[in-house]
Amino acid sequence: MTYNTGYDIGYGIGHWVAFLFIGMVIGWLAGIIIRGRGFGIIADILIGIVGSMLGGWMARMVGLTTNSAIVAYLFALIGAVVLVGLTRFVKRLDV
Repeated sequence: MTYNTGYDIGYGIGHWVAFLFIGMVIGWLAGIIIRGRGFGIIADILIGIVGSMLGGWMARMVGLTTNSAIVAYLFALIGAVVLVGLTRFVKRLDV
């Protein structure tokens, strides 16, 4: 069943496994791009997964849509880099 939200409720387990794997890779890349003392690779990956979703959501909100997987990964990477950088900045302020 599909609604106008852009999400298909009927995604299978394979879709979610691929989504998590790609999110993990993008989170790892974001951790490499944003250098410095961070939270570690596991936290960077988890923050990267959330950042990937954030990047895709933000792209849709400003009207950027694509049918290209490469551009979608780029949106996800931008969101992950922003979120990893933001969390590291907040952590630095906390010290």
